[in-house]
Amino acid sequence: MLVDTGANVTLLRAVLAQKLKEQLIYMGPNISLKTATGDKTEVRGKLDESIECGSRKFHHRIYVADVTDPCILGLDFLKKFNFTVDLEKKEIRTGGEEIPLFSASVQHLKSCSVLAKKRTIIPARSECLIEGVPEVPEQFRYAVTDFPSQVSHKGVLVAAALVYLEREAIPVIVLNLNNKPKILDEGAVIATCEPVVDIIIRPQEFSGEQYLPSSLDNLEIFDEGQRTAVRKLLKEFQNSFSTCDADVGRCNMTQHRINTGDHPPIKQYRRRLPLARKEEADNLVKEMVDNRIIEESS
Repeated sequence: MLVDTGANVTLLRAVLAQKLKEQLIYMGPNISLKTATGDKTEVRGKLDESIECGSRKFHHRIYVADVTDPCILGLDFLKKFNFTVDLEKKEIRTGGEEIPLFSASVQHLKSCSVLAKKRTIIPARSECLIEGVPEVPEQFRYAVTDFPSQVSHKGVLVAAALVYLEREAIPVIVLNLNNKPKILDEGAVIATCEPVVDIIIRPQEFSGEQYLPSSLDNLEIFDEGQRTAVRKLLKEFQNSFSTCDADVGRCNMTQHRINTGDHPPIKQYRRRLPLARKEEADNLVKEMVDNRIIEESS
């Protein structure tokens, strides 16, 4: 269950509502709501049902829609029953009862170290895939690997990645920027694991037909049957391909970190751009702003 003060109404996922179809009141297809991403989704119906929150049950009207979360407690529910949201203590309160926003098992999840499974030598100025094991096994299922800030590995970077901890070994990509090989002994800390409480898959929606680059359609080396099969495959997964130079995509699952060590900032004097190149530079900057690759600084 998700508590969302940005949602005006309380919502239930349509699949779960099918179990309560006797109480479900179906609504017309012309009623929709706008999600946090700005997309519209159809409201399929409504029902009056009891919601258990803490030790009490609250009778409330719930709207049914195709949402990702099983249930979203909206602002209407929080206001109606005089709930107070305390983000600092990670709890909601009503009638003197304090209800944690996270289960006890989730609250106490902390990051743990990833240890090298065996002794590994990383060649100079190269990257290597190292097998690691969590220091505290079976603490959680999914995690994001990150650079171990508490350990000093000068000239060594670790790629952030989502990993499944129930495997025998955790794949960790380590980059050695030094001009000498780097030795990681068995049991050495190579990364940290930040727990992932929930993974939400949000399918990307496109307006209009997407087209593959013409270079992917050049399949002269195949016969007609193979060309048909490849085109079908490419069309099925066309969202994985860039349609133009500006279509670079973006991800907000994790933050990219560049470790510069103790190197001081590099200062360079501004140089005037030749007038012959100014128009082209302005067009390139405008194109990147329009495609949300860069943004104006405040």
